[in-house]
Amino acid sequence: MIATIGDLVDDIVVHLHASVARATDTPASIRRRRGGSAANVAAAVARLGYPARFIGQVGADPAGAWLVAELEATGVHAVVRRRGTTGTIVVILDHAGERTMLTDRGSSGELDAPDRRWLQGVQVLHVPLYSLIGGTLANTAARLVSWAHAAGVMVAVDASSSSLIESAGATRARAAIAACRPHVLFCNEPEHAALGGDAHRDDLGAAVVVVKYGPAPAIVLRASGERVSVPVPLVADVRDTTGAGDAFAAGFLAATCSGSNDIDAVVAGHRSAAAAIVTASRAT
Repeated sequence: MIATIGDLVDDIVVHLHASVARATDTPASIRRRRGGSAANVAAAVARLGYPARFIGQVGADPAGAWLVAELEATGVHAVVRRRGTTGTIVVILDHAGERTMLTDRGSSGELDAPDRRWLQGVQVLHVPLYSLIGGTLANTAARLVSWAHAAGVMVAVDASSSSLIESAGATRARAAIAACRPHVLFCNEPEHAALGGDAHRDDLGAAVVVVKYGPAPAIVLRASGERVSVPVPLVADVRDTTGAGDAFAAGFLAATCSGSNDIDAVVAGHRSAAAAIVTASRAT
């Protein structure tokens, strides 16, 4: 089983049909869907047919109830506390599928009182950096990571957001990641740069760092200093890249749990991300 800890939030997706016209109307398609990086990874793992568990907190409100039901419908085992208000993210998509996000995490960051039973039967604990920076959730995640290492559970970390790294400070972000001693760290090009690039790879404490470059080949950085380039399959008519990174992580981790090496796991991650992009683009 692969477990994730972090956010389950209400995504309001705005697909712009034109450039934003200030102080007047802009044509757009708007829809609502379940979001949150940790929840997205868990759902993607379940879609791949691998057991998945999500650990987190939503509000004691109708939105929270809807989100938990939506997540459980994907086959995810949801361990969810319900307090406060449910988080909301407005995702703005331009004509090229690039996204801008306006974030209100609600009570997601307030999860406390971790329970060792949350890790029962777990092979991998996946932790977005969002869950490690500030708030009660950061302490809860750190405790789970400690228990995971003690139990021989693999730990994976996702760098989450370049803006998060910049606001927290690269030194603090690297320290939070290194404290997890992750088997693998996932990051995209802006996140990798925000963390300091290759010069600070040893500071991250990861056995393997996977850096994604969108449609360009991903780079696997191994502790030995070896760099391996892994091509990305071509995906046509991309309009929505939301969730691609989470789907990549799910594919990588499910493949790793099934015995794949890091390169084959990246190939599986690319395949999972491509499927997510195609599905999302068809829905927009």
